[in-house]
Amino acid sequence: MDRIALLIPCYNEARTIGKVIADAKKYIPEAVIYVYDNNSTDDTAKIAQEAGAVVRHEYQQGKGNVIRRMFREIDAQCYIMTDGDDTYPLEYAREMAAKVLEKQADMVVGDRLSSTYFTENKRPFHNMGNSLVRLSINKIFACDIKDIMTGYRAFSYSFAKTFPILSRGFEIETEMTIHAVNNNMAIDNVIVEYRDRPAGSVSKLNTYSDGIKVLGTIGRLFRNYQPFKFFTLISVILAALSIGFLIPVLATYFETGLVDRFPTLFVCCFVMLAALQAFFAGLILSSNAIKSRRDFEFQLNLVELIRKKDEKETNEGEES
Repeated sequence: MDRIALLIPCYNEARTIGKVIADAKKYIPEAVIYVYDNNSTDDTAKIAQEAGAVVRHEYQQGKGNVIRRMFREIDAQCYIMTDGDDTYPLEYAREMAAKVLEKQADMVVGDRLSSTYFTENKRPFHNMGNSLVRLSINKIFACDIKDIMTGYRAFSYSFAKTFPILSRGFEIETEMTIHAVNNNMAIDNVIVEYRDRPAGSVSKLNTYSDGIKVLGTIGRLFRNYQPFKFFTLISVILAALSIGFLIPVLATYFETGLVDRFPTLFVCCFVMLAALQAFFAGLILSSNAIKSRRDFEFQLNLVELIRKKDEKETNEGEES
C-alpha cells in the first residue's frame, strides 16, 4: 500500500503533463505518481512515462470512468487527485495530505473559489456555474462547502473504497461532494491558488452540456439521498397548484350553489391525490435511505479493518 498516491486523469495534456509531474516530484517526492490516460491522441502517455510516472489506461471515455478505475486499482493511505492541465499548484499537496494522514479527514477540498479563480478563469459562464452549483448544494444539503467542482482533492482510503461512482464525466466532483456530505464524512478545506490553462491547452469541459449534467446529478442525488425533502417539495408544489385552481371553483359554488367547471374540479382532485402520493412516497423512501446509511456505516467498518490489515502486512514486509 502506498502512503501517498497522486492521481492524474489525463486526456490530451501533452503540453502540461511533464510540468505537473516535475512539480509533484518537487513538492511531494515520496508520492507514487499515477497517470491514467483516457484515449489521448497526443503524446500524453509517452511524456508521462518518460517523466517517471506510472502510466495506465482507461478506455471508457469520461473523467468519472477514469476515477472509478483509479480507486479500484490503487491502494493508498492518502489519495491526492489533480488535473494534468497545470491549473492546480502542487505546493499545496502536502498540506492536503497532512489533513488526511494526521487529522483523519476523509475528503480535503482544494478551494479555488476563495482565492484566484474568479480573476484567473477567463470563462464567465464557468464562474456563474460554479457559484450556482455551490449555492444549490449548500442550501439543499445544509452544508458549507467552499468549492464543489474543484478537481484538486485529497481522500482517505475509506472514502476511495466506499465511494459508489455512478457519473461518467465531469459531474464526478459534484457526486463526490454530495456523497461525503450526506454520509457525514470528515471534510476539510485548503485554499489554493488557481491559474488558467497555458496558451495552447484546451479545456475538455463543455460549459452548457456538462453544466446540465451537473445540475441533473444534483437533482438525482437529492432524490436518492434525501427523498423525504425531495418528494415533500413536489407534494407542496402540486398541492399549491391544486388549491390555486380550486379556489375559483369553490367561490362560484358558494355564491351560486353550482359547479360550472367540472373539468377543473376533477383535475384539481387528481392533482391533490398526486400530491398525497408524493408525500407518502417520500416517507417510504426515507426509510430506505436511513437503511442505506446504516449499511454504509457497516461497510466503512469493514473497509477500515481491511486497511489496518494491509498496513500491518506492508510494515511487516518493510521490516523483514
